[in-house]
Amino acid sequence: MPTLEAKDTLFKKKSTLNSRGKLLSLEVPLVMGILNLTPDSFFPGSRLNSAEEAVRKAEQMLADGADILDIGGYSTRPGAAEVTSQEEQDRILPAIEAILQNFPEAIISVDTFRADVAEASMAAGAHIINDVGGGLLDEAMFETVARLQVPYILMHMRGTPQTMASLTEYNNLVLDVLDEMRVQLAKLQQLGVKDIILDPGFGFAKTVDQNYELLRHLEEFRIFGLPVLVGMSRKSMVYKSLGINQADALTGTIAVNSVALMKGADILRVHDVKEAKQTIVLLEKTKL
Repeated sequence: MPTLEAKDTLFKKKSTLNSRGKLLSLEVPLVMGILNLTPDSFFPGSRLNSAEEAVRKAEQMLADGADILDIGGYSTRPGAAEVTSQEEQDRILPAIEAILQNFPEAIISVDTFRADVAEASMAAGAHIINDVGGGLLDEAMFETVARLQVPYILMHMRGTPQTMASLTEYNNLVLDVLDEMRVQLAKLQQLGVKDIILDPGFGFAKTVDQNYELLRHLEEFRIFGLPVLVGMSRKSMVYKSLGINQADALTGTIAVNSVALMKGADILRVHDVKEAKQTIVLLEKTKL
């Protein structure tokens, strides 16, 4: 594996994303706001029950400075219930259409591991595919992304949302995650996918301690020369470490996101957009 120090000569970090003709600059880190059209998402405060609720939440997030809205209809918390493809589409497609009708300039990503849901979402107007399965849960996903030529978020996970908690054995956590992502990344690049974002998968097939080890080494993901997204908002790595619940985990989320930003994160996926945006503004002021 090339060393991190070799990165600057081997790779030039991608500084823009082409979202169906809309260019997103990564010169300053972006904020992705979470819109959960699910009744069982791990954070009750994020659950939305209708397209109308999604529009109201989207309006607030956009006003608070969200650069991307991430819409999901399948909870991926550990042990989450199975949801059919049709049910997932019934939850998210009306929300995508309603948000774009009200806010046509909004950039929308769809949080799904299913190729047919991703394709239907793109047809409804979404711009980015956010695949928690990293192409492993639907063999048609990579071909679909390549055909659609839309930005794709490649996340590291093992197993399924139902089994991932039992798949946390690694020889070397950071190297194993990098190697497993490298395999999937090579497949995408061979298919001609150009706009790829990496997500180390905090909370997915990792223990609380492993999540912090991954965070300590987040800069290692720069080796690929690609944007890095982190999703730690109100997760168990925060609230379990503090002995609190998700509702009280905002301060802890700001803390770990600050570390991620200082280690080179390009996108923060969060429930609390305003606070994430403020964190970015202040940290940008510390740069020389």
